[in-house]
Amino acid sequence: MKFGIDRLLADPALRKPLHGRRVALLAHPASVTADLTHSLDGLAACNDIDLASAFGPQHGLRGDKQDNMIETDDFVDPVHNIPVFSLYGDVRKPTDAMMDTFDVVLVDLQDVGCRIYTYVTTLRYMLEAAAEHGKSVWVLDRPNPIGRPAEGLALRPGWESFVGSGAIPMRHGLTLGELGLWFIKTLNLSVDYQIIEMEGWQPHEGPGFGWPLGARAWVNPSPNAPNLWMARAFPGTVMVEGTTLSEGRGTTRSLELFGAADIDARAVLREMQALAPRWLQGCRLRECWFEPTFHKHSGALCHGIQIHTEDPSYDHAAFKPWHLQVLGFKAVRRLYTDYKIWRDFDYEYEHGKLAIDVINGSPLMREWVDDAAAMPQDLEALTQADEQAWLNERQPFLRY
Repeated sequence: MKFGIDRLLADPALRKPLHGRRVALLAHPASVTADLTHSLDGLAACNDIDLASAFGPQHGLRGDKQDNMIETDDFVDPVHNIPVFSLYGDVRKPTDAMMDTFDVVLVDLQDVGCRIYTYVTTLRYMLEAAAEHGKSVWVLDRPNPIGRPAEGLALRPGWESFVGSGAIPMRHGLTLGELGLWFIKTLNLSVDYQIIEMEGWQPHEGPGFGWPLGARAWVNPSPNAPNLWMARAFPGTVMVEGTTLSEGRGTTRSLELFGAADIDARAVLREMQALAPRWLQGCRLRECWFEPTFHKHSGALCHGIQIHTEDPSYDHAAFKPWHLQVLGFKAVRRLYTDYKIWRDFDYEYEHGKLAIDVINGSPLMREWVDDAAAMPQDLEALTQADEQAWLNERQPFLRY
């Protein structure tokens, strides 16, 4: 198969509308071609492209920040001598001065298929700025590595944030190019928009079910996204960021596991299996021990649960990472009634709100966990309605 960047570089006819126009690139470390050339270098090598500027989202254009929520500065690229503007530093929305540097921006970002991934919001902000300034936006499309399933509660009105840019469920099942179409329609934007589509993407085919496993190298789209297995678990494990539990930052398997120094993970897993075994299908769950070298529980031996989706037992249709992780929280709450699960800190530029609610786009999930009388079927009644509504809403925007 071919990604959007590879098609653009290989086909002069696709590039022809760029002739005579100043071109910018919005990219990050995973913005690479099939031979692992960074997209900035590949575009700069095209004599028919006037590369004028570049933009980096969270974690930067080239990738320079290991921990989460660490800002990046503007700089001048030392190889191509063009300005590189940070959209995760002093600003998150492009300024007038930044927009004045180009006529068309190429967006080449590897998403992981989860609403909370900030590249989704960065795309929205770029589309809004382009509509305001009369600029063109081209998305060089890439796979949604976790495929087409949709899962989780939709973001509620008033809960929009940098990790929640629209009323979509946690796991949305769209490519970034398709999300751009949805933003334009939903926000009623007037913007010149084009998708350089992929060739041969088969999101329903195994073993990758969204990612061309064995055909393309995996490059971390963010520092703690080391592989496809992390991406599969991420719509659930990302919620652990809003808790006092460890999501494995400071280990080599971040966001594939969760645990803490003061819980009995074996008891937690038994409680999960007793309460809603249907939410644990499609993967293997393994009791594990780990010691984070930084971040929460640093230097402490933690008892946890690792989510394995890399062996033949993986069932793409059955696997429900959001439900699995929510069930983990519920089990901890039932076993340790007074456990301080919810971490109280400012999360992604939001103040005065619990991080777990910002992540989920409402307090509904947290309230279900904390309500001793609330049972799995109560949460299912909410999520199933949201998921089906989203499947219907997204249908007109599917390109593959």
